Amino acid sequence: MSVQAFLYLVAVILLVLAALPIPTRGLSLALLGAACALLAYAWPVITG
Repeated sequence: MSVQAFLYLVAVILLVLAALPIPTRGLSLALLGAACALLAYAWPVITG
């Protein structure tokens, strides 16, 4: 599994967890998932 695929998988898991009514203290799982998805999208540009 490539790094990009792993980051997309982590992003999907975080976004699904963000949709559930789980209380998180000061940690936005949706923002973390979105940041991970953006990192996965930009991975080919970052690594050259």
